[in-house]
Amino acid sequence: MKRNNVRIAVQKDGRLRASSLKFLESLGLAIKKVDERALVAQCSNENVEILYVRHSDIPKYVLNGVADFAILGANVLYENSLELKKIKTLDFGQCSLKIAVPKESPIKNIIDLNGERIATSYPNSLCKFLQSQKIHASIIEINGSVEVTPSLGLADAICDLTQTGNTLKANGLRSIHTIFDSVALFVESPFEDSLKKKFIEKFLESK
Repeated sequence: MKRNNVRIAVQKDGRLRASSLKFLESLGLAIKKVDERALVAQCSNENVEILYVRHSDIPKYVLNGVADFAILGANVLYENSLELKKIKTLDFGQCSLKIAVPKESPIKNIIDLNGERIATSYPNSLCKFLQSQKIHASIIEINGSVEVTPSLGLADAICDLTQTGNTLKANGLRSIHTIFDSVALFVESPFEDSLKKKFIEKFLESK
């Protein structure tokens, strides 16, 4: 069933939510305030609705045309090996995917990772990197609190996103390599639509 509105998916929880809404409001969208548990918010001045979605699920909504546009981190596209048309690179959400080890670790560079255990919430990104470097290491997938795994004896190194590096330092870790730098992106679905085109012309091409 064809919709008569434009949908934009943003992060439901996390560091990109507030900046994403601020960016959309800077375009001129008046987003109605909703409870933080709400999944949809309407715009009072435009036929646009905001979808609050789990960050890792955002690409699915866009690829299937459920959302016409989205704001997400480039790291999500890299982790899932996805290509979405990027309309705009935004000036927030800067972070880096780094490999780090305990300060006292004998691991000094990426070659030393051979045969070691690396904990991460980004297994695909790490796997691609290790393969490109011909490094054979065990990947331990962890959902959250990756930084604590070396001190608990679960891993010899970690691979995680960091903005300032303060969390690494707080957990006695030092970075040995940056896999890639990420930033927030404004992307669109692969489906042609007149409402999408009008939205781009009105809110993005004129900015």
